[in-house]
Amino acid sequence: MTEVSPMSDTPVRVAFVCVQNAGRSQLSTAFAERERERRGLEDTVEILTGGTHPADHVHDEVVEVMREEGVDLSDRSPREITTAELQSCDYVATMGCSTLELDADSSVDVRDWALDDPDGQDLDRVREIRDEIEGRVSALFDEIEQEVSTRA
Repeated sequence: MTEVSPMSDTPVRVAFVCVQNAGRSQLSTAFAERERERRGLEDTVEILTGGTHPADHVHDEVVEVMREEGVDLSDRSPREITTAELQSCDYVATMGCSTLELDADSSVDVRDWALDDPDGQDLDRVREIRDEIEGRVSALFDEIEQEVSTRA
């Protein structure tokens, strides 16, 4: 965990990364945005997402299973994320497919969630992946919320 001085106004930066930024990282980002809002951390947590080789669009099955959760991802576009952006983060969650390379002495807390790719999977399997991601994001936000409370 990154140590933050109590007087810091710097937001906690969290990134969700995979190769295409079209499935798992998009699911993670959507759940992170929801957690940030639920916990009242909009001014405290900044969320980034991206891929090393972004796809043209978010996978259709991902859009569909998130629609079931009341979240519309149809207007989201995969984007490239840079090493510099990742180096500026406190937490980076990779999805098991990243070609992420951060400096060995980096203070970034990198977590490899090693999740199955939802692309081309049947909807029941995509829902399982979605639900696993939701739990991981919630647990990560438990940690972030604790970190933020020590700043006050």
